[in-house]
Amino acid sequence: MHTFSPGAALGAAASKRSVLRGGLLLAGLALVPTACGSDSKTATTPPPPKRTATPRAVPDRKPAAARDVAVIRGWADALRSGREERAIGYFALPSFVSNGTAPIKLTSRDDVRFFNRTLPCGAKVLHAEDTGRFIVATFRLTERPGPGRCGSGVGGEASTAFLIRNRRIVQWRRVVEPAPEETPAGQQS
Repeated sequence: MHTFSPGAALGAAASKRSVLRGGLLLAGLALVPTACGSDSKTATTPPPPKRTATPRAVPDRKPAAARDVAVIRGWADALRSGREERAIGYFALPSFVSNGTAPIKLTSRDDVRFFNRTLPCGAKVLHAEDTGRFIVATFRLTERPGPGRCGSGVGGEASTAFLIRNRRIVQWRRVVEPAPEETPAGQQS
């Protein structure tokens, strides 16, 4: 897990912010083509793992608690409508984010603000499930005010796993929902 902590040398705080912003910007830019449906098709999803004789356990999923969904919906609605300061308030300090990267620790409102700005798409909550530890929310992507454009990602879906404590986002992790399995050709159910 990466953490960014100030060093003893003069200027360490500025260096910390620069490293954090650079890492988050690279993480956000790396996902723009794949997460928001860019016309570039260079990124590919790895093939699903081969089936083994014993299937892996799938976490029990149940509808998420209304209070947790309210936090997720509040954050998404605020970000989608350009109310940046309100969106920041939904994150705990510190919190961790992972948008296709190793977890990054956010320790200030400026860190959260910068992370939110790296997300080019707005999002509307479609549904949320409780997997035991995380709430996995599926979103419909939209345009939103601010830097970046969602572009051809508009209308697509994305999923994020949230860990919520005391009505604040403690962890935000981009996840890939598996596609429904297809019946192999020639086999009938």
